[in-house]
Amino acid sequence: MKEEIYYVVDSLGVSQPEVIEKASEPITNLFVEGGLAGMIAITVLLICLFLAAWKAPKWVKEIGLGALAVGIFWSLRGLSQMLGVLQMIGDVSPAVICGGLKVTLISTSYGLIVYFISLIIRVIQKPRI
Repeated sequence: MKEEIYYVVDSLGVSQPEVIEKASEPITNLFVEGGLAGMIAITVLLICLFLAAWKAPKWVKEIGLGALAVGIFWSLRGLSQMLGVLQMIGDVSPAVICGGLKVTLISTSYGLIVYFISLIIRVIQKPRI
């Protein structure tokens, strides 16, 4: 099993290191770590993308761009939260910073995947020459 150190900030603003054992990272953990509200919004846009491919083909690219925008916004929100916590803690190891950056990029990656799916659907729907 893999052990990771997380810094937990209590109600007084004091950070305490806590070692947590982690098994492998299933997709559900990535979904929660990426920010539940943002990941749900991107998933709803993915469902809308498939519906638009069927009913409103002109909206496919715009829905994909919306998913990418939501992913970037959610990553910036997570980065802002991470930097706020780092400011409160003070001296932090680079491993903790890298872990925070890894988590903030999850929603952007998911939004980018949805955007690529929208581009593939759009290419398939284009009229043949």
